[in-house]
Amino acid sequence: MSHKTVNCPNCGAPVEYLWSAAVQTTCPFCKSILVRRDVNVEKVGEVGDLPLDSSPIQIGTEGMFEKKSFTVVGRIMYEYERGGWNEWHIVFNDGTSGWLSDAQAEYAVSFLCPAPGPLPPADQLQPGQTFNWLNHAYAVTVVTYANYRGVEGELPFEYWNKELVGFADLLTTDAHFATIDYSEAQPLLFLGQAIDFLDLRFKNLREFEGWANV
Repeated sequence: MSHKTVNCPNCGAPVEYLWSAAVQTTCPFCKSILVRRDVNVEKVGEVGDLPLDSSPIQIGTEGMFEKKSFTVVGRIMYEYERGGWNEWHIVFNDGTSGWLSDAQAEYAVSFLCPAPGPLPPADQLQPGQTFNWLNHAYAVTVVTYANYRGVEGELPFEYWNKELVGFADLLTTDAHFATIDYSEAQPLLFLGQAIDFLDLRFKNLREFEGWANV
C-alpha cells in the first residue's frame, strides 16, 4: 500500500495518506475534513469529537477476509435509537477497497455493486421481503434511519455533511449480506458476507478497560 504525505491547508501539519486513491481524509491535528480535488487538497469542514464507542477496531487495524489482507483506513459513524455503529473503510493488499460494518459486535464485509435493477424506496420495504441478486435470495431484516455523527480517516468519496440517513439490511440463509444505502439521491447497493470477529484475524486492535482480545 503506497503512502503519500501532504500538508493540511488549515494548520500546516503533515497528513499521511494510507491509501493513495483516497478522496477525503481528516487531519489528526486540527480535525479539518480534507478533500482532494485535482492536485489540490481543500478544507471543506471540521469534524467534532466522535462519540465514544466500545469497538476495538481503529484506524490502522489489520485483518483478513477471503484470504486477502486489509488495513482499516477510515470510518463513518452513525447513531440511532438502539445505539450506534461504524462503517469502516478497508483497503486490501491489491489496492481494492470495501466496507466493514461493526454494529454491537456483529460484523459484515461488503462491497459497492451495480444494482441489477431499480432499488425500492426505503418506505416500501418490509421485513421478510426478498430480492434475488447474483443468484442469492436476500430477505429484508431491518430498515434503519440513523443520524450521521462524523467521519475519520480516509474515504473513497466526499462524505461529511449528512444528517438523517436510511439503510436497509438484508441476509440470506447462508450468511450473505446486503445493504441498500439511501444516503445519496440514487440508492446504493452493497453486497458481502456476515462474518465472525475471530474469522477476521485482526491485528493492532484498540485495547481498553473491560475488553480483551481473545
